[in-house]
Amino acid sequence: MVDQMRWDYIYRFQHRYGGNGFKRILNEGFTCENTYISYAQTVTAAGHASVYTGSVPAINGIMGNDWYDRSKKRMVYCVEDDSVKIVGGNGNKEPMSPKNLFSTTITDELELSTNFRSKVIGVAIKDRGSILPAGHAGDAAYWYESGSGKFVTSTWYMKELAPWADAFNQKNWADNLYKRNWELSFPFDSYVQSNTSDPAYSKSPFPRKLESNIGKNYGAIASTPWGNTLTLEFSKAAVEGEKMGADSITDFLAISLSSPDYIGHAFGPNSVEVEDNYIKLDRDLANFFEYLDKKVGKGNYLFFMTADHAVAHVPAFMAENKLPGKSMKSNKKAETETIKKFGLKRLVESQANYQFYLDRAHIDSLGLDFKAVKTYFISELNKDEDVLTAFDNAEINAANLPSEFKEMFQNGFNQKLAGDVQVVYKPNYFFGGATGTTHGSMFPYDSHIPLLWMGWGVHQGKTNRKVYMSDIAATVAAILRIQMPSGNVGSVIHEVIK
Repeated sequence: MVDQMRWDYIYRFQHRYGGNGFKRILNEGFTCENTYISYAQTVTAAGHASVYTGSVPAINGIMGNDWYDRSKKRMVYCVEDDSVKIVGGNGNKEPMSPKNLFSTTITDELELSTNFRSKVIGVAIKDRGSILPAGHAGDAAYWYESGSGKFVTSTWYMKELAPWADAFNQKNWADNLYKRNWELSFPFDSYVQSNTSDPAYSKSPFPRKLESNIGKNYGAIASTPWGNTLTLEFSKAAVEGEKMGADSITDFLAISLSSPDYIGHAFGPNSVEVEDNYIKLDRDLANFFEYLDKKVGKGNYLFFMTADHAVAHVPAFMAENKLPGKSMKSNKKAETETIKKFGLKRLVESQANYQFYLDRAHIDSLGLDFKAVKTYFISELNKDEDVLTAFDNAEINAANLPSEFKEMFQNGFNQKLAGDVQVVYKPNYFFGGATGTTHGSMFPYDSHIPLLWMGWGVHQGKTNRKVYMSDIAATVAAILRIQMPSGNVGSVIHEVIK
């Protein structure tokens, strides 16, 4: 999984790639050129959950990175779990587990199919990027603790860190990578696929000095290409330490590369930083494939690559090129007007994922008709020129949207977790400042993702047929001849299978 990888990065930067990374996958493997996310909340947790459950938030319960819990009256993080403890590191991070995931994953099904003899390991800088793919029955999920510069896990998986993981942590990989700084792979002026004119929304010039972070700022590694290197080196250590691929029992190494998301948010898809990140990632992939070829044997492992979501262009970049897009400021006019109309003290209890959770208890306490208040609020939201449409989550079919978009909202609607009102802003309109960008919409710039396959059981070629993120788990299940996950809604991409 490459966090925030747009589909077009495969081809936009292809002239920069060597022959043994992305190009090797294209030449030897299979690519699904029209792979889309089938729900509206295009964010990290939902994406990782969908890929590995073969499902959608309506069923697997992961409807965002976080959401509002009415019973707890607070925001809930997707993998939070106060019943477990952190293992390794300095314990500054909150404990995590997959308990909020409603359905099984393809990794769970692999464990079930081998009577739990398979080794399943999840690895990522982000906790949710390793925990959700490893599933409930995984042997371990490891994520990076920015406070200590070490990979950690939780007591959901083990009481003590595996010896090989502890040995890796003792090597201080982050400090060693900081010594490399961030130098461009090619001369600055050769980055013709990126904006090199240094407009107001760009960041500081190259080279980026990283040595000042040594011994203290371990979180900074995540926002550099060396975060990918760190993750893949830890993944190699996992293969060695767990003896993965060493016998006839299938193992599963679920890797998520988080750094492209941090870099993409900060600089945007048209930046030199993003282009250089993918150049360096291509080299890291070539190195990783070379390692697997020697360790497991070329053709003896199944590899797939996708993304949890894509990303929008920076609004300032769009404006500079006379393209539609806007960095919006918070607008509470609709809320204010509704409060005034009905004599409320408050209307909105919380907001998450472009949804409003209305304060039903307060509205009911005044003897007001909840639906009437909600309908009026929606009508006021729809007066906002930045809003494409706002609608009642209980009546998605009545939304003023094409049927395909309605289906995406239905797939993303979990009745136990969702808010009362959904707002949809115009394409490339989102909240933020002049610099950086984000994702989270239903539009193609956020929902069109890469999907590449290579290795054991994979046919060489490509398809332009439209397929979905939720089809990945079903396809892996078909190749491995195991059961699909319990909440699976996807179909087998039959063209992939040899």
